[in-house]
Amino acid sequence: MQHRAQFVRMEDSTQQDWQLIGGEFKEFAKALPDRVMKHLRLLEGDYGGFPIDRFTHSLQTATRALRDGRDDEYVCCALLHDIGDTLGSFNHPDIAAAILKPFVSEENLWMVQHHGIFQGNYFFHHIGMDRDMREQFRTHPHFERTAEFCALYDNPSFDAHAETFPLVEFEPMLTKLFSQPRNTIYKAAVSANNDK
Repeated sequence: MQHRAQFVRMEDSTQQDWQLIGGEFKEFAKALPDRVMKHLRLLEGDYGGFPIDRFTHSLQTATRALRDGRDDEYVCCALLHDIGDTLGSFNHPDIAAAILKPFVSEENLWMVQHHGIFQGNYFFHHIGMDRDMREQFRTHPHFERTAEFCALYDNPSFDAHAETFPLVEFEPMLTKLFSQPRNTIYKAAVSANNDK
């Protein structure tokens, strides 16, 4: 039987309780890349009317970024940019950004969080929306990066015949990315735990 803390109110917890919880969390955190990949696989077979399923679109977007020589963090962002489609049908970029936030740079986080509006440049006019919605961000320092992400990787990645690497190709970079949180309120605790 696993050891568990005994408090019923968090205010009654002790340092010993949190040492126990911290030890469990460390093991749980190691499995984060596997959980992320498992969730990404939920997009497999989900066409939603698109020419390819959302999983293949994600792999294809990342494949294009990798082939273009983008760094591992950028490629992981390309891979996971639509991971929120299953739970965030009306705000999928926010879900992807929330998952990536502890692990990526501010410019990559902004790119993922805003890619939906930027991608809209290619289709919003077909559904009665303003295709130039992204122009509200024209002066933002990450505007060009996000526009380029959509133009080079997200927009053209609906091709059933395009080169598409399997998920296993991206596993090492995902494992590395998710092992190094840098933007978290728990940063001090994570650093102290890693020093032990």
